[in-house]
Amino acid sequence: MKDWGRLLTAIITPFDSTGVNFKELARIANHLVDTGTTGVVVAGTTGESPTLTHDEKLRCFEVVKEAIGDRGAVVAGTGSNNTQESIQLTMEAEERGMDGAMLVSPYYNKPSQEGLYQHFAAVAAKTRLPIIIYNIQGRTAVNIETVTLLRMAEIGNIVAVKEASGSISQISEVCEQMPEGFRVYSGDDALTLPLMAVGGYGIVSVIAHVAGREISTMLDHFLAGRNAQAIELHKRMNPLIRALFCTVNPVPIKEAMGMIGFDVGPLRLPMVPLTNEQRDLVRKALQQFGKL
Repeated sequence: MKDWGRLLTAIITPFDSTGVNFKELARIANHLVDTGTTGVVVAGTTGESPTLTHDEKLRCFEVVKEAIGDRGAVVAGTGSNNTQESIQLTMEAEERGMDGAMLVSPYYNKPSQEGLYQHFAAVAAKTRLPIIIYNIQGRTAVNIETVTLLRMAEIGNIVAVKEASGSISQISEVCEQMPEGFRVYSGDDALTLPLMAVGGYGIVSVIAHVAGREISTMLDHFLAGRNAQAIELHKRMNPLIRALFCTVNPVPIKEAMGMIGFDVGPLRLPMVPLTNEQRDLVRKALQQFGKL
């Protein structure tokens, strides 16, 4: 297994009038690695995965892998609410040399805890890729309970969780009970440092698109025991985090990337642009953070 590192970034997908802007996708991937990202998650929700076709996802995997080479890990977003489709996409991601797969909980179906387990187990059985489970009840309507995650962790290639329940209590429970070597990543930029404090491993970030160096430095401070410096960076990033989540992700982060010089192109419906008020909020936050 290639080490994914502690700072994974869920990359946005730039579009143009013909579809995915693959040239700009490669540029953004290199920018992320250049600014501290250790692994890139491709075709996740931040990458507008619900609106990407199967073939577009596969090409995105290939382009990011070609762009960053051995400088960072590439984790393919292959989860969906259709188990067979998730299996197929994961198998194709493995064929293309990806370093792992991220599987979100099946959304809308509202499976039981047993259904969740069987879904993830079925995908894991068809691939040798290491898998990170993505728990985000706010987008899927179902929380992966810790006892269910413990069962999943017994499967050899299910090695991590992106925990975005928003509950420090649940995150603490997960960190306490998971087997040694199982990695717990924050799925919420605002909870990165609190998660690390209770035993987490790292972050699957959105704001690292514009604050990768700062997040990487915060993690380094924490791991070296420089807690005061880590807390100071955490506080400094909070206003930026609030601005970049002023409405549904990935709308604000795509706007921010456009502001700092990337050709992100349009959003795909049902995502719509920021209001003028929201745009001003994002611009002000970037200015105050020294990015504009």
